[in-house]
Amino acid sequence: MMVTHVYIFILGLILGSFFNVVGLSVPVSTPFVNRRSACPSCGRTLTSLELIPVISYVLQGGKCRGCKAGISLLYPIVEMLTGILFVSAPLFLGYSGELLICWTLISLFMIIFVSDVTYMLIPDKILLFFMLIFIILRISFPLSPWWDSLAGAAIGFSLPLLIAVVSKGGMGGGDIKLFAVIGFTLGTKLMLLSFLFASFYGAFFGIIGMLSGALNKKTVIPFGPYIVFGTLTAYYWGEDIVSLYVSLLR
Repeated sequence: MMVTHVYIFILGLILGSFFNVVGLSVPVSTPFVNRRSACPSCGRTLTSLELIPVISYVLQGGKCRGCKAGISLLYPIVEMLTGILFVSAPLFLGYSGELLICWTLISLFMIIFVSDVTYMLIPDKILLFFMLIFIILRISFPLSPWWDSLAGAAIGFSLPLLIAVVSKGGMGGGDIKLFAVIGFTLGTKLMLLSFLFASFYGAFFGIIGMLSGALNKKTVIPFGPYIVFGTLTAYYWGEDIVSLYVSLLR
């Protein structure tokens, strides 16, 4: 079993490197298929050794071997985070059809994490591509009841849309459509929990940022990363949290 986890972790690292490329390329319509990786500063084509996830960043001291320009810390963070999330998913969900859905959701989230942090944009192309995959997966592994996917998508779209209208722009269009995808994939209850946790994380770190002076009231921060971790919190621990809450009420 340990060997299996090692393989999954390595797979996550490799896919994380690919998700970096997709998240940086798609929002600016840059082709990434059949294109050699190159330094964004000097344009030098990277060697195979320079493409090893995480390790190459550490060995190079976070700098390009050619021009010595700094390499964004986002690259190893996403690679390592993808590996950790991939290997942790079976611990919560076991080896089942739901695990395949979880890994697909993590893949979507890592691409969104990169694009939203870098450009403050969640591309429609990415959401549509993954939505089609989730439709196929939920046909194969439906929620109970099956119509909870449709209800989750409807509420996932309507709730943040209402907030955006009332707050006059407090929520971006990409965030609204992302919650619709999450609602379809996880159903109504977990979608609402993901919204709750994402809002909590956003408020918590926003307050910390303002108290530390790193942020002010006019600072615009991407909400996508909070949606990512809020949804994973709901996905992994949502049922337990709801059960605990209900037992406390009783």
